[in-house]
Amino acid sequence: MRIYKVLRHDEYRALISAGRSSGAPVDLADGYIHLSTGAQLDETLARHFAGETGLMLLELESDALAPLKWEPSRGGALFPHLYRELRKDDVLRETALKPGPDGRMIGEFSWD
Repeated sequence: MRIYKVLRHDEYRALISAGRSSGAPVDLADGYIHLSTGAQLDETLARHFAGETGLMLLELESDALAPLKWEPSRGGALFPHLYRELRKDDVLRETALKPGPDGRMIGEFSWD
């Protein structure tokens, strides 16, 4: 299953530069990398990245990530949480995001 990580520009540059990342400040605080499914992504973007620019969407394969745990979060929905650093080699595709005409973030492909 494809899952996603959104990084701000400086977080993305750090991943590319070092080849690995412990994630955003919220990831560091919680002790794992927060990820989203395609169905969860729009709400993740709206809640945590509204109005931001310079965002990168990273596409990952859940079966290739370990240890990955599915844990309850918003409204009890299960979210994927990665309990190790994110590695550049984990990334299948990178897409720059920008606000669309309706304010919803869009990229080069659809995650629906």
